Amino acid sequence: MSKEKYVAYVGTYTHEHSVGIYVYDIDPENGVLTERSVARVNNPSYLCVSKDGQMLYSIADEGVASFSIDKNGDLTKVNQEWNGGMRGCYVVVDSQRRYLFVGGFHDGRVTMMKLAEDGSIAGIADGIFHQGVGLSASNRRLDHPKVSCVQLTPDERFLCAADYGLNQIKVYKIDYERGKLKLEDIVRCSMDSGPRSVRFSQDGKNMYVLTELANAVEVYNYYVKNDEPEFDKIQELPVWESRIAAAASCMAFTDDDRYLYVSVDGINEVMVLKRDTADGTLSIEQSVPCSGDFPKSLAPLPGDNYYVVLNHDTDEMTTFKVDHEKGYALMSNSPIPVDSPNVIRLHKLK
Repeated sequence: MSKEKYVAYVGTYTHEHSVGIYVYDIDPENGVLTERSVARVNNPSYLCVSKDGQMLYSIADEGVASFSIDKNGDLTKVNQEWNGGMRGCYVVVDSQRRYLFVGGFHDGRVTMMKLAEDGSIAGIADGIFHQGVGLSASNRRLDHPKVSCVQLTPDERFLCAADYGLNQIKVYKIDYERGKLKLEDIVRCSMDSGPRSVRFSQDGKNMYVLTELANAVEVYNYYVKNDEPEFDKIQELPVWESRIAAAASCMAFTDDDRYLYVSVDGINEVMVLKRDTADGTLSIEQSVPCSGDFPKSLAPLPGDNYYVVLNHDTDEMTTFKVDHEKGYALMSNSPIPVDSPNVIRLHKLK
């Protein structure tokens, strides 16, 4: 572990003092993050790193921006392009770095963007606006499409687009040759649940949907049958019983897929969930106050001895040392000041 080097990229809102993406060296054995540099960009609210570790892509006010990653983990901006709609909220890249996929919360749009061989963004390949309205169980609330997350299936044949406003996960088949998306299936989440984000287990067997309004994680078996994606719901685990006082905000897996961390705004806590690696189901192991307000993003550090929480409204990051056997976690080290932190992504240097 000590020979491996990691950096953390923290995207921020740049309304006041922050200027972009902050780069931190990580000491995973002691849970220490040390700032090393910053890359300037307007409101980098979501980030992703390419599988080859050469590029980082960021949401920006002007669309989507690309950055090259050097041997130390520092960033150099390459270019940026408009995403064809209103400001995006989520971005993901395929493992062969062919296309970038962008989710738009404000306009309900899913965008597929071409990438050049050097990793730069080469324009829009395809774009789809979600249509329709979401109707609540009480018939009191109609909502419009809001794409809160886009996520590739483990086989990268399909793109899952979580729509917060429609209570759906729209599943698109990806045509990599023509650069097109085609609606293939719709996963309908529980009524009034508000799907916020989607994650897949590394073994490719399960999809996990974090629902903000229901404060729960929905678990699905994922497989392909007759060339069609199949999603069988096997569990819905509440992480907080009240729909009024809290809003589930982020989830992240440990490297070994044995634990899923979920942050909950309102109550300002992190729920540590244990995953049964045999069937994919979850159980609550512990809940820990995050020592700040609005834990908007989090990440288990390599080795799973610590996790870091981004407290958006109190402008800080906090790290916690976790003990799974005894079922508790304690804050470790002093909080790290950072203005309006929004997302954290870890990267192993090669």
